[in-house]
Amino acid sequence: MSKVIMMCGICGAGKTTYAKVKEQEGYIRLSIDEEMWKVYGKKGIDYPEEQYEELSGHVERALRERLLSLIKQGKDVVIDFSFWNRENRKIYKELIQNAGAETELIYMKAEKETLQKRLHKRNQILNANSPFVITDEILEHHYNVFQEPCGEGENVILQK
Repeated sequence: MSKVIMMCGICGAGKTTYAKVKEQEGYIRLSIDEEMWKVYGKKGIDYPEEQYEELSGHVERALRERLLSLIKQGKDVVIDFSFWNRENRKIYKELIQNAGAETELIYMKAEKETLQKRLHKRNQILNANSPFVITDEILEHHYNVFQEPCGEGENVILQK
């Protein structure tokens, strides 16, 4: 039976770092950020910023199909998304379980100050896993709309 780890947390919480460790352990890592970078390039340079939501929707649908294919093949997968929304976590958990895989929700929990420090450092070098600058204003928005998992079977990893 496949195991699918769903990463959850605000930008800068350490989701990709954790997911890459799981990748070294044999999991296949699916990342919207990396796929967007590979398929469409840099936001605001290779495609207009206002197209981000539409394009990332295309990428997410393609990755969801790949996820289902990997589950059918019996592969273990780590989904390197933010899963910031309860409803989206529920939809994915049901999708994964209906496909016959086991799920684990890993919540990388961090205080806003920790996130700010990490993002200020990360913003210095843009790459496929950090494709655009996260300003303090963007972080504030993400922090305020993030729906913290509670009672969803989550494993919480505190970040310092």
